[in-house]
Amino acid sequence: MLIALAISLSLLSDSGPLAKALDATEAPKTFRAAFTVELKSDTATRLYSYDPRRPKAERWQMLNAAGRDAELDMLGETWGAEAAPDGRLFPDDLRESLGAQVSVDELGGAWRLHFRHHPNANDTELDRFAAEHMMATAWVDPYGERFLRLDYALPEPVAIPEGGKLTRYTQSYFMKAEPRWGFSYVSGYSVNLEGERSFVGFSRRYSATVTQTEFFFANAAAQEDFESRRAADTTVRYGVSE
Repeated sequence: MLIALAISLSLLSDSGPLAKALDATEAPKTFRAAFTVELKSDTATRLYSYDPRRPKAERWQMLNAAGRDAELDMLGETWGAEAAPDGRLFPDDLRESLGAQVSVDELGGAWRLHFRHHPNANDTELDRFAAEHMMATAWVDPYGERFLRLDYALPEPVAIPEGGKLTRYTQSYFMKAEPRWGFSYVSGYSVNLEGERSFVGFSRRYSATVTQTEFFFANAAAQEDFESRRAADTTVRYGVSE
């Protein structure tokens, strides 16, 4: 009880390990990433690379393809068509998603947070579905002051707009800290779902694993601005610990 109360208070006062872990997820908009990602389903694998420093038509490239999966191809094409595909690596709305208070279990060297996703302006249709129907769990390293992973799970079957019902849905995001500036980024995610439509069962499993990363600022002025702020105050909200 005392632990849960302390965590709630630290979140409200924007202090303590949880607040600093949240700070680390909030990289400035000028922070960019070049990366390689492997998309995988039960029947296919696709390997893509992205680098915002390339000419626009060359930024998102398929490096390798194995197997056949039209939905996986659509997933890759949709990601690559975004204005800034590297934006998916930065979970900058996690503070709003958690809300003002969370329930916390202390499990040795990690904290387990229980919460319901709070919708925000950046949410997709899937995010809004998660907010309405799913329970969420976040794992935090209180000593390193960083998030480790986020898990969403459907507690009971639910009807879907297309007809039928979703009987199982889990989605997990895995997070790491980049070493130079200390920001947290999404290093991969997985989705596993099962359901029924017209008395016929269906299932879907796919994952994304970021295999290589290079982080940098959009320009020298942006990096100088960040580094001067960090030098002036190491507890600035960009998440650099003392």
